[in-house]
Amino acid sequence: MNTYDLRETIHYYYTKIRETNHPYYWYCLADTQARAGLTNEARQTINNALSFPNPYPSRQELLQMHERIQPFPSREMSQNRPSIVAAKRGDIDGDGKMDNVLLTANKTPDSPLWQNITLVVQNQRIPLKNNLGYNPTLFLGDFTGNKVDDILVVIDTGGSGGMIYAYVFSYINGQMREIFNSDAFNEHYKYDVNFENQYKATVVSHKLKEEYILDLTYKGKEYLSEIYNQDGILKAPIKGWVNPLSGLYPVDFNRDGTYELEAYQRIAGRYNADSLGYAETVLKWNGQAFVPDRQNVAIFGGEI
Repeated sequence: MNTYDLRETIHYYYTKIRETNHPYYWYCLADTQARAGLTNEARQTINNALSFPNPYPSRQELLQMHERIQPFPSREMSQNRPSIVAAKRGDIDGDGKMDNVLLTANKTPDSPLWQNITLVVQNQRIPLKNNLGYNPTLFLGDFTGNKVDDILVVIDTGGSGGMIYAYVFSYINGQMREIFNSDAFNEHYKYDVNFENQYKATVVSHKLKEEYILDLTYKGKEYLSEIYNQDGILKAPIKGWVNPLSGLYPVDFNRDGTYELEAYQRIAGRYNADSLGYAETVLKWNGQAFVPDRQNVAIFGGEI
């Protein structure tokens, strides 16, 4: 398969991922990227595939594939120079002068996908662990309470699950430090989701040691009849899951000039498109890390 065919195939799998977010297409994308020589991108795609509760073809095979693909400096199909995809100005280091903050990236031909997304503060280039995605954005604001602008970077992964990559950087003790990343958040905020008798589902947050009970009657009679018998008893056990981070928003809840982070994770039922609601976590900086201030679960409304 020539370079043009590989590029077209990669674009096809990106389209299917955006439409269905099925684990099969994440695997196919990783395989095609590896054959195209995009080894770093292939390893990152495998990491995305491993985030599914039931990855394709299996977790073990994906891990073996990840080991076989050795990381090399990224070899782009296109030799285009990086473009500026987002730009802001703010006082990042507290010296009272405005600094230029940029996101640069390489455009994938015939696709809205950006590769090699890099944060640039003045002349300092800061690589991102997950540097491949859609619609990269910047926000500047004070998250740490020191009256100096910090940097929030959010990138869409492109899957129908709406997952994102997110980072917060802050100038601390004379150097730029990463103080939040979505991978670490996803690792720490784990849940159990179980369907229960009488049209309910429970969501257990291990991090906060809290349980939430969802009323599923809003899903409608047709939906409920597929999984419950007439007296509200489950026909078979069903387990759902909570997706990785799908939204991260700066909100100044106290109106004191310091922003909190409001994190959203979508709750899935029988399959990824079976949305049950969202876990919403408000994170505050405690001087060393972002810690949970409170957490809620929100469900969708039903027709009256």
